[in-house]
Amino acid sequence: QVQLVESGGGLVQAGGSLRLSCAPSGRTFSSYAMGWFRQAPGKEREFVAAISWNGGSTYYTDSVKGRFTISRDNAKNTVYLQMNSLKPEDTAVYYCAADPVWTAQAMGIMTSKDYYGIDYWGKGALVTVSS
Repeated sequence: QVQLVESGGGLVQAGGSLRLSCAPSGRTFSSYAMGWFRQAPGKEREFVAAISWNGGSTYYTDSVKGRFTISRDNAKNTVYLQMNSLKPEDTAVYYCAADPVWTAQAMGIMTSKDYYGIDYWGKGALVTVSS
């Protein structure tokens, strides 16, 4: 069974950094666009960042531009989200996602009702930023 497994979440003070990792099991995702999404308590899931299959293109939601960096190492079959200058409003469960058809650009502009169309999701990693 194919799974996406996130790691690296935790508690950090505002201004601090964390790095999330997503390591699929069961198959390689080197040809898939991959993304990070997040869901804060009481809010809808939202797009955070996405990266093309070869890492050549990246996309970010405006609120994290300049602070978060998405990257991938296809040799390790792993996607990363480096999060710097964290703010309390970044507190959320962060989900890794992958799809063989949706492009990274499409992940960035799809509405939340389209998220069901993304083939693979992880179970999420909790990030808590204290003020």
